[in-house]
Amino acid sequence: MKQAYYSCEEHIETVLDMYIDDHELPPEIRKIEHTNSLSTACELCGDPAVYIVGNE
Repeated sequence: MKQAYYSCEEHIETVLDMYIDDHELPPEIRKIEHTNSLSTACELCGDPAVYIVGNE
């Protein structure tokens, strides 16, 4: 099970559903600040991620 998922703006709802299906808990959603940009891609399309979905 993954601890965090990365999502672009377009796929946030799908990634939320994926997290809830895997963990059966509501996740925290954090917006990735551009000043701390990660070279992380959306789980579904490969575009730059805008959100981190998961609980620490």
